[in-house]
Amino acid sequence: MNQSDISVRLLGTDQIQGLAAYLTAAGLPTQDLLQPGRMFYSFHRGETELGYGGIEGSGRTRLIRSLVVVPAQRKSGIGTLLLRALERIAGADGAQSLHLLTTTAPDFFEARGYEQRDRSQAPKEISSSEEFNSLCPTSAVYMVKELGDINSVSPQVTRLHGRQ
Repeated sequence: MNQSDISVRLLGTDQIQGLAAYLTAAGLPTQDLLQPGRMFYSFHRGETELGYGGIEGSGRTRLIRSLVVVPAQRKSGIGTLLLRALERIAGADGAQSLHLLTTTAPDFFEARGYEQRDRSQAPKEISSSEEFNSLCPTSAVYMVKELGDINSVSPQVTRLHGRQ
């Protein structure tokens, strides 16, 4: 499977429950899903649900708010494709770097170009986020990726119920 096989749908606020259920099952935070500044996406191949992801913020520095692959699709390489789609979405919207916190998948992200950094190195727009300050434990690994030329190609995103 390649990236062109995957459709990306921007979730409306009425579709956040599906995302929340998968995040909860994966032990990921859900308390701030409806807060402003977060964009969440569902990923599908045809009608088959593959996973969800989110980006928080605007401007050149963004936070990957979440990335979860549905259980039936795990261990198939889907996670890499979903991460690449999130990177392209953010890059096409002007982001130059993506930041994240993880307690469960530092090896996954490191293998895909993310670098571990000390939390004290996080820029203000990241360090002041709710995820950084209260949703993720201080033991979460802080990671960064500079997007570089990824900005040149963006996946086609379908808007569902006009969430902005």
